[in-house]
Amino acid sequence: MFGVALKMLFRDRAKYAMLVCGLAFCSLLMTQQTSVFCGLMMWTTATIRNIGAPVWVMDAKVEQVNEVIPMRRIEVERVRSVPGVQWAVPLYLGIEQARLGDGSFQNIQLTGLDTGTLVGRPMKITAGRIEDLRLPDAVIIDQVGVEKFRSRGITLEVGTTFEINDKAARVVAICQSSRSFLGQPYVFTTYDRAMEYAKPQRKQLSFVLAEPQPGVSPEELVSRINLLRGVRAHTADALFWDTIWWYIRNTGIPISFGTVVILGVIVGIAIAGQTFYLFIYDNLRYLAALKAMGARMTTLTAMVLLQAFSVGFIGYGLGVGLTAWFGNAVLAKGQPPFFMPWQVPVFVAVVIVFICSFSAVIGLIKVARLEPAVVFK
Repeated sequence: MFGVALKMLFRDRAKYAMLVCGLAFCSLLMTQQTSVFCGLMMWTTATIRNIGAPVWVMDAKVEQVNEVIPMRRIEVERVRSVPGVQWAVPLYLGIEQARLGDGSFQNIQLTGLDTGTLVGRPMKITAGRIEDLRLPDAVIIDQVGVEKFRSRGITLEVGTTFEINDKAARVVAICQSSRSFLGQPYVFTTYDRAMEYAKPQRKQLSFVLAEPQPGVSPEELVSRINLLRGVRAHTADALFWDTIWWYIRNTGIPISFGTVVILGVIVGIAIAGQTFYLFIYDNLRYLAALKAMGARMTTLTAMVLLQAFSVGFIGYGLGVGLTAWFGNAVLAKGQPPFFMPWQVPVFVAVVIVFICSFSAVIGLIKVARLEPAVVFK
């Protein structure tokens, strides 16, 4: 009986193609938009992933990593005095202006690392040496900066010099880093040199990075540091999710992408439901013949469900496959943002199962009301 059901489905090529194309488009739309949304959220946490410290300490009013409220330098010593701290170092983060060779300007994300340890240094160096960062006027720039400079006709390589707030900066290495939410290139230098590049102000410390001693968990160390007044500590994972949820709550990004996903579901239900109903309607005489020959309603239900989920499986596979191809293409270019964790295909699969089930129910209502005698009319 199942073979008969599949023959009925595949031989009606027009409706079969329409069902598969409709569900493939629905899967593509939902998977692509959800993956771009996830990629955009990953951009918001680029600083956390680039630095890679286990514990972050910040001003008590800071809600996410891209919101910097300067602190006093003495906060580093206060954190070091907490029992269970293996080490604590300062970190500077600030948006500064780089002046290019042709006189134009480019905003950069200046990152000042601890001069002694270089904690938070980029891990993937594509040109130059990380040790040269301690040389005079030395900076490391990421691949985004190289691309942005190249777009303005300037070739950036090891030894190139530009200016940051009218002070010379010499590139000693080029690195790979995660792209930031606002798209500014990351420029790494030492903390002391970052203080020279940055605009002078009374408080300049952005974060304190810390690591727990052996036997002390990051969560336990965070709870101890939070006993200090005026500061707040987070594990890297907690700060990662706090940042993402801040953007979800305070921006219109989720509404924009969520609207497109909902439209994809509606389109899928409309196309699949209507087309599958027409497919069942055109094959009523065959279903009536099977019913007249003694086929039970459970058998007919299984046949209809097989037909619905067959096109759903094929359409889902095509849609996710096209999204993966799109993702590989855009990742090679670096934008738009794209990140497809395993939860995205699972979510889309659940939606496709719902659409197929809804479509099958519409068809089954017609089958349940079918009189076997219709075959003799």
